[in-house]
Amino acid sequence: MATRTHRLERVQTIHRGSDEVFAFFADAANLERLTPPFLRFRILTALPIPMSAGTRIEYSLRLFGLPFTWRTLITQWEPGVSFVDEQESGPYALWRHTHRFESQGAKTIMHDLVEYAEPFGPLGSVAHGLVVKRTVERIFDFRREATARLLGPDTATAPAELKPFRQRPANDVR
Repeated sequence: MATRTHRLERVQTIHRGSDEVFAFFADAANLERLTPPFLRFRILTALPIPMSAGTRIEYSLRLFGLPFTWRTLITQWEPGVSFVDEQESGPYALWRHTHRFESQGAKTIMHDLVEYAEPFGPLGSVAHGLVVKRTVERIFDFRREATARLLGPDTATAPAELKPFRQRPANDVR
C-alpha cells in the first residue's frame, strides 16, 4: 500500500511589512519560540545559521514521548518572498514546509503549506487518523498564536479553502 501524502494549509495576516516578517521566519533562532513546549524542541546546529538554499539545520525534539533528531534542508530560498524546508531525516516519510509571504503594504499575508506522510504504510495511515493529524494541527495552532503574540494580533486568519496556496513548480526560477 502506497504512503498517502497529507496537506495542511494555513493563512495568517500579520500587521507588519513583509521584509520584517520574512526576516523573523527566516531566523532559525525563532523556531523554538514558534514551537509548542510539549515537543521539547531544541536547535542543535550552531547559531546564527546563515540561511540559503542548501542550508541544513538539525534539531532535537520529542514526539509522542520519543526523543529523536530531525534534520531539514532548505531546498528553495527566495529572500522576502518564500522558502521551503524539507526533512532529510526525522519522523516522517515526507515533510515539506513551504513558507510564502505576500506583501500587502503595511501588512503581510503569510501562507504555510505543509505536505507530509507517515512512515510504516497502513500502520502510519492509522496513526494519522488517530493522532498525527491532530498533532500537526496543534503545532500549527500554537505557531499561529505565537506569531500573533510576537508580531502583533492576527485579524484575518482564513481557512486554506478560502485563500488557496498556489506553489510554483520547482523549476520556476522567477
